[in-house]
Amino acid sequence: MRVAGAAKLVVAVAVFLLTFYVISQVFEIKMDSSLGNLFARSALDTAARSTKPPRYKCGISKACPEKHFAFKMASGAANVVGPKICLEDNVLMSGVKNNVGRGINVALANGKTGEVLDTKYFDMWGGDVAPFIEFLKAIQDGTIVLMGTYDDGATKLNDEARRLIAELGSTSITNLGFRDNWVFCGGKGIKTKSPFEQHIKNNKDTNKYEGWPEVVEMEGCIPQKQD
Repeated sequence: MRVAGAAKLVVAVAVFLLTFYVISQVFEIKMDSSLGNLFARSALDTAARSTKPPRYKCGISKACPEKHFAFKMASGAANVVGPKICLEDNVLMSGVKNNVGRGINVALANGKTGEVLDTKYFDMWGGDVAPFIEFLKAIQDGTIVLMGTYDDGATKLNDEARRLIAELGSTSITNLGFRDNWVFCGGKGIKTKSPFEQHIKNNKDTNKYEGWPEVVEMEGCIPQKQD
């Protein structure tokens, strides 16, 4: 009886030890697998972060060279969404800022520092062009001028206003018509025509919105004014 009992005890101990060994091996494998997955996820996250494209000022597509100001702007969308003007990662005018309106929206900035000087909009449908002309005449040399239309920016424009805008570097202002979409960046005292201008005509056959063309957008790098 004692021999049988001892044999049972030995078997029980052996079964216990074997079970413990199997469980420990399985647990270790699972731990190794979990740690492996953890390290793999960490490596993937690091790789994803390292390959994420960089963000440039105003959300433009590439960085500006040294001594240049980054800008991005968009005209209004029909008579629903106002224009947006951004300079050096600073939104100067937008519907969110509640400082845009029907007509021509204008932002002025210092050509040396990029500091905003003024923002205004002039109603060229139901307003008077005279205050706009006086505003244009008062712009100082070396000032960056950014303009964008909203709804209609042309009905009240006269030859004098168009000439003053052309002197800022605009080419399209002479052809700007009723409900055309237009964005422009120029400067007071500029010696040549500005390369920063986009214009889409109001055409019932091609308009994206009923009565209005699609939004025009533009981005670029403005050379800093040097002494």
